[in-house]
Amino acid sequence: MKEYTLLALASVAVVTAADRFLNVRLLVRKDFWIFTVVMSGCMLLTNGYLTWRPVVLYGEAFFMTLRLGTIPIEDFFYGFSLVSLTIILWEYFKQKEREKGG
Repeated sequence: MKEYTLLALASVAVVTAADRFLNVRLLVRKDFWIFTVVMSGCMLLTNGYLTWRPVVLYGEAFFMTLRLGTIPIEDFFYGFSLVSLTIILWEYFKQKEREKGG
């Protein structure tokens, strides 16, 4: 079973649902997608180095063998989810603070 693949895709679904449920609408902003491209470029450098050396090893049984260079494609989904959820929560709580008048 490809656990890492399933978890990475599930994390993207959770982030998408959180964006809609919390009404942040981050995923429809052009500046967010520009940031995502820049973040992915940085990830190519750092994660690429770690998987090329190899400092980080992946169990082939747990993910698809599809890679971008030496990086499993799931790492991009996982990284997207981590950063996006952090920004979504930041924006949500910032909106709540503004509504309270603080």
